[in-house]
Amino acid sequence: MTRPPLTLYIAAPRGFCAGVDRAIKIVEMALEKWGAPVYVRHEIVHNRFVVDSLRNKGAVFVEELSDCPDDRPVIFSAHGVAKAVPAEAERREMIYVDATCPLVSKVHIEAERHHENGLQIVMIGHAGHPETIGTMGQLPDGEVLLVETESDVERIEVRDPEKLAFVTQTTLSVDDTAHIVTALRDRFPAIIGPHKEDICYATTNRQEAVKAIAPKAEAMLVVGAPNSSNSRRLVEVASRAGCGYSQLVQRAADIDWRALEGVSSLGITAGASAPEVLVEEVIDAFRDRFDVTLKEVETAVERVNFKVPRMLRDMA
Repeated sequence: MTRPPLTLYIAAPRGFCAGVDRAIKIVEMALEKWGAPVYVRHEIVHNRFVVDSLRNKGAVFVEELSDCPDDRPVIFSAHGVAKAVPAEAERREMIYVDATCPLVSKVHIEAERHHENGLQIVMIGHAGHPETIGTMGQLPDGEVLLVETESDVERIEVRDPEKLAFVTQTTLSVDDTAHIVTALRDRFPAIIGPHKEDICYATTNRQEAVKAIAPKAEAMLVVGAPNSSNSRRLVEVASRAGCGYSQLVQRAADIDWRALEGVSSLGITAGASAPEVLVEEVIDAFRDRFDVTLKEVETAVERVNFKVPRMLRDMA
């Protein structure tokens, strides 16, 4: 039986970013240094495949520090944690390693600097996301106000409209955030923004690659986890950029083949916490059913690399 032809447009860059790469390395090096078990507070990155493979090597994933024993090392996830978490680890005299992405740490430092200068902070982010909780937890209650939408901007009550600054979650949609920033500047003309946009290079690059593919592809698959903010934004970006159908899948087994019937061109990308092996798995699934022509669409080349913390570098 002849297989129908299908052009697969593969986004580049896609998948792991430098912050995710570093966080995974930190867990692996901690296991080498201290042996199993090593505890990890919250999923190190939002990807079940990655979490399961680290669990198989001896990592124990917990939601709170209270779930960890005092005598085993604990690692804080790439999304960052509130200041109270390392303070509690120190009080308990625990060994801890902070795997917070350096670009998230940059936002924490910005927020602290604004606070020291007497400014109240507005954070653009998603309520309940670990990164948002971590950033808001850098400062006392009430010092960071969260907005998710332009209508939230209309409703927030600030202490002094002349003494405001804003920061953003690093994994948001560039376009959505631009609208919210405009609304903030319209309502609070004196508000101070970051020197350089807080949305990380990897989030921006992956969204730009999707925008380049969307007009060519009838459908788009994003390989990523449902709790991954940057992966979900890629699905939204694809739809807005003109792709008729876009779908988030964790593995090849999740592909909705019926929704793709009759499609002759398809885009594939992966969120920043999805490993390349899962992209290969999805491509292989299409090869089993179609006569595939692969075309890579490259919009940027990433050469960013973040060092692991010194306590693990010393071991290496």
